[in-house]
Amino acid sequence: MKLGSCLRGGRPVPVLFTDDGVHDLQVALADAAFLEREGLAPQRLSLLDLIAAGDAALAALRTLAADPSRLARARPAAGEGRVIAPLPRPPKNVFCLGRNYAEHIQEDNVSRDQKTELPKYPQFFTKPHTAIVGDGADIRYDERVTRRLDYEVELAAVIGRGGRDIAAADALGHVFGYTIVNDITARDLQRRHDQWFKGKGLDTSCPMGPWIVTADEIPDPHALRIQLSVNGEARQDASTGDMIFRLPETIESLSAGLTLEPGDVIATGTPSGVGYAMDPRRFLADGDVIECRIEGVGVLRNTVRATA
Repeated sequence: MKLGSCLRGGRPVPVLFTDDGVHDLQVALADAAFLEREGLAPQRLSLLDLIAAGDAALAALRTLAADPSRLARARPAAGEGRVIAPLPRPPKNVFCLGRNYAEHIQEDNVSRDQKTELPKYPQFFTKPHTAIVGDGADIRYDERVTRRLDYEVELAAVIGRGGRDIAAADALGHVFGYTIVNDITARDLQRRHDQWFKGKGLDTSCPMGPWIVTADEIPDPHALRIQLSVNGEARQDASTGDMIFRLPETIESLSAGLTLEPGDVIATGTPSGVGYAMDPRRFLADGDVIECRIEGVGVLRNTVRATA
């Protein structure tokens, strides 16, 4: 299933995407038994609520997806509800991995004329919820803040069953589903502040979506083609199988002494092909259209817009 969010009346509403369109889950699940058990009001239901409700919610969603008549009654009116990021405000900052593809590390070394070893442990940083935007949203480009805006396509896992000290062998059982994140980065800020948060935490620097594909649709998250293009020109093209730290190891490391909650998002790093490592360097400009594509997940498309 493909699950996401639309904005209606200033509030995120959970939706189900099918070949027939977009379906309002506040309407479609209004009489679902698990809502009362979980103490959830249909008119205030969010995608985060559904993720936290676990197997009961998934069972209700699968029953719904198999019932075309119920789905037809749950279509939003034309023009009602703009698609936004599936999780516009996760429980925590978006967790991100840096330097998780060997070829990306190599291109970074070449671009800076240095040599660094492959990391021995996952390297984590975060992006705040204010950075999150959805499919089709603009990426803000303010030259007063940065002149070196760059892209990074990443597979992101969404936690379904929370926990702490999760063993690698159990880790994928804690994943609700997968989405796409574009780790937009201000390279000059990243270098100036000698850390990753500021350069990767600007408003609109975390496009996410267009939806979350439930884990049952992705048998192996490490066997997916991952691509990015700018204005139709291929820039990144690799396999998620090239990750240095795969999801089980990543979740085990991240959750050690740190509680993960339903709806937490973990972006797993980017492959080679980023703009700052090209010769000559090629940073994003006003009007650039970025398409992130991951096999089995979908396409995330955003446009860079200069601000006055």
